[in-house]
Amino acid sequence: MSGRNHKKRPLLSGRRAAATPALAKGRASSFAKQNNSKRRRKFDSSEEENGFDGEIASDMSDGGDDFFEDESNGGVKEKTEEEEKEEELERETVDERRRRLAWELVQKVRKGEEEEREEDEDDDDDDEREERGGIRDSLVAKILQQEQLEDSGRTRRLIASKLQKLEDKEEPEFLFKHRQSVTAVALSDDDRRGFSASKDGGIAHWDVEIRKAEKYLWPSEDVLKSHGVKDPQGQSNKKGKVMKHSKDILALAVSSDGRYLATGGFDRHVHLWDTRTREHIQAFPGHRGPVSCLTFRQGTSEIFSGSFDRTVKIWNAEDRAYITTLFGHQSEVLSIDCMRKERALTVGRDRTMQLYKVPEESRLVYRSSTSALECCCFAGNDEFLSGSDDGSIELWSVLRKKPVSIVKNAHTLSALKKQVELNSNGVMSNDSSEFKASSPCSNAQSWVSSVTVCRNSDLAASGAGDGFVRLWQINSETKAVAPLFDVPLVGYVNSLAIAKSGRFLVAGVGQEPRLGRWDRISTARNGVALQSFKLTS
Repeated sequence: MSGRNHKKRPLLSGRRAAATPALAKGRASSFAKQNNSKRRRKFDSSEEENGFDGEIASDMSDGGDDFFEDESNGGVKEKTEEEEKEEELERETVDERRRRLAWELVQKVRKGEEEEREEDEDDDDDDEREERGGIRDSLVAKILQQEQLEDSGRTRRLIASKLQKLEDKEEPEFLFKHRQSVTAVALSDDDRRGFSASKDGGIAHWDVEIRKAEKYLWPSEDVLKSHGVKDPQGQSNKKGKVMKHSKDILALAVSSDGRYLATGGFDRHVHLWDTRTREHIQAFPGHRGPVSCLTFRQGTSEIFSGSFDRTVKIWNAEDRAYITTLFGHQSEVLSIDCMRKERALTVGRDRTMQLYKVPEESRLVYRSSTSALECCCFAGNDEFLSGSDDGSIELWSVLRKKPVSIVKNAHTLSALKKQVELNSNGVMSNDSSEFKASSPCSNAQSWVSSVTVCRNSDLAASGAGDGFVRLWQINSETKAVAPLFDVPLVGYVNSLAIAKSGRFLVAGVGQEPRLGRWDRISTARNGVALQSFKLTS
């Protein structure tokens, strides 16, 4: 570089230095005004005389813009109204979506009122019309208020009592097959799309209505490194070469707006995917052990991740940033859940369930004295549901350190209790003979490996390796968990999700448990099973 670039300008002092910023600011503003007026005059003159020809020619001579090049070659291909509408829906935020849905509801109510008014228009006077308009507005306000209460978890919908029992011939439908055991499933907020992941690293995105599935493809190692993936620490084979990143997936979660998909597994990273393009967009390193569980905070882009390194980390998918780390567990974190409040519910191998209050920087510890907890989920803002390795289901309250209700032997292998028979499809009917598995007396098959609750309702479900998914009704007044009926399903039910409407249940099934390979049910199928329900009016 030349010496001219290294010369320092003399510092200004006194009154001249103080006046320089103001003087420069005034000159800059006057110069900008002159520039804008000149540009405006030039723009107007060129528009009148040449019809933008000069402007287009100058843009093309400078390297051009694709828009102008296409226009010169015969015009830009106009988008249809449907494509523009789809792009607007993809770009809208959560708040914009809420306003749009609220406005659609208002329009729907108004349309119904207009139809009724047209029928009785001759018999109505102005006072009756105003009264009807006030009733309509109050009805809309009541509906919106009820939806807001349900979304915030302050009220509970009664769905379990409307659920009709399955008939003998009704069997779950397998939507998608994976090569190895499915470890996680999730549903979008509108219940239209589902996501699943397995031990072989496969990620699937399927449409619930048309039953069409699409796979996610992992990018190359170079692309992963450019997205933030770090080399495995201390992992090498016999030849001394560094091993590639493990694609085994243990956890999966989807954001409330359906834009982001998060996955985690043995490579110790939280991977972020774009659901619209099914492309990998970011990797969050930081965990020192496998990422065992993931969840999005409802209504936000915050990700909570639990790991075998005994910590819980918080990330922001929108900003692609790390937020903080939560400590407290003395062993591996196995399960995590979160609702709208900035609170995280976790279960670890230290036989504790912990509720982290992030803004208050505090936590509540709940202990199970008889068995080890395996999974957990929120049943409301102040209630949680957990599953244990002895086949029990527990209901907890935020105000008590011990369970308020325990269903013992909720999942146990007993031929005398209920005899069932395997079908060729990997499902079982209720009126049959003995359940055939590789090790029917195995205690691992009675572990409650997954629990879920239909959001803001009294309907819950639990799964294990005993051949059934069991449905439950949660009574908030009596603090009791009552059984409804069973859905026959062979294999380890490693993950569960219930639609927000309560009309179907999705289960991730596999021949092996989610976190190990100490047992195997060879007659089971690796895939995603869907069971539809009928609700009474």
